[in-house]
Amino acid sequence: MNPKQILIFIACVMAGLGALCIVLPGHVSVGDKTLRWPTLAEVFTEKDKGAVLPDTALLVDTAAQSNPAVLAAEEDTIPPKPVIVIPKVVVDSTTDSRIFLRSFYSSLSECSERVVRVLHYGDSQIEEDRMTMQIREQLQNLFGGHGCGLMPLAQTIPALSVKQELFMSGRRVNPSNGPRRYAVYAVRSMQRRDGLYGVMGQMAYMADSLVPGSEEMTAVCVPQVPSSHYTRWRVFADSAVHYSFAGDTAYLYGKGAVYGLSQECERGIIVDNIAMRGCLGLVFTKMDSAQLSSFYESENVRLIIMQFGGNAIPTNQNPSTISAIVKGLREQVRYVQRCAPNASILFIGPSDMMRQIDGEWESYPMVGYMDALLRKMALEENIAYFSLYRWMGGEGSMLHWQEIGLAGADGVHFHRSGARKAGNAVASWIIEGMEN
Repeated sequence: MNPKQILIFIACVMAGLGALCIVLPGHVSVGDKTLRWPTLAEVFTEKDKGAVLPDTALLVDTAAQSNPAVLAAEEDTIPPKPVIVIPKVVVDSTTDSRIFLRSFYSSLSECSERVVRVLHYGDSQIEEDRMTMQIREQLQNLFGGHGCGLMPLAQTIPALSVKQELFMSGRRVNPSNGPRRYAVYAVRSMQRRDGLYGVMGQMAYMADSLVPGSEEMTAVCVPQVPSSHYTRWRVFADSAVHYSFAGDTAYLYGKGAVYGLSQECERGIIVDNIAMRGCLGLVFTKMDSAQLSSFYESENVRLIIMQFGGNAIPTNQNPSTISAIVKGLREQVRYVQRCAPNASILFIGPSDMMRQIDGEWESYPMVGYMDALLRKMALEENIAYFSLYRWMGGEGSMLHWQEIGLAGADGVHFHRSGARKAGNAVASWIIEGMEN
């Protein structure tokens, strides 16, 4: 397009938008949602929040007060903002919930003789080994240990601690195009009826008839940080899957399920990162209890971290819905407790989260409510609780984190630097509890 055509195009677009502003009001309501845009008067009127209104504005306001028709028109033009009544939650603030980590603390004396394993389950906030990596580093610095622990055979989300490449029958493949994958937190077509997902809640099936060549897999997993260097390889898989190792490479062949690879140590601390993107945390009861119990016992799992709740916030503004989700999370905690009776459990609640209303950032109103309900639930179920929301600074703190470069533009996720700060805070909080 030449400059003249571009000018004509821009003029036509502006004319069209102006016509819409004239014909339509400044908002459209769909259910409980309202879409707003500037009216024509707002576009051509300079907005100055600090300016003093002229006397004519006062006259118009007085006229509106005496004219019900004007008032009705104003009410139709600007829909009232719905008022959300959030119930008060009474939480015991005198109890340090780290008293419920005593089983984990006592197990640390075993680190010189055997492995003590920590599993960190969470949503996308811990993807890439974020937060988990700092917990691992601090615990291993104190109690020994090496390696990043568990990772899926088909690692669809790259990790900061280990770089993984997957080969199928000698050809490099994208993990999403590799062997057939199943995940308890994925869409229905990727779920299993028998609940046999393994401890990570996901698995890959070698020699699947729909993926030719997947009976021969090679995974190259190269440590990227000092804490991810390891002293032994392991594979958790069906007995029909055979494997061998050479350096940072694992060779697998056969037919069956691969539940995870692990780069680890013979003694000390192992901290596994198990990220479940988009998950509310209401999935553990869909995982086979016998399989979970066997892993937790044989691998000496002594601390299980569950970090969920944030995915419920953006789409739920009803306190009763949030309360029902927390009730569901309580059932997941009890299920994990039954599967891992020797392990302590730490629940990490959601961070502050924000949305934009009329161009202004504000915290989602349900974050504080969910945080309080989760703290209350944790104390009642005898598990530890770390409040990311309160540690950050509570309501509105995500805006500050954005401003100083620790959080993303979506108002929901931490940047890597923010995740590193949060992970170090959780690790320090756990370690400080040992002294109490």
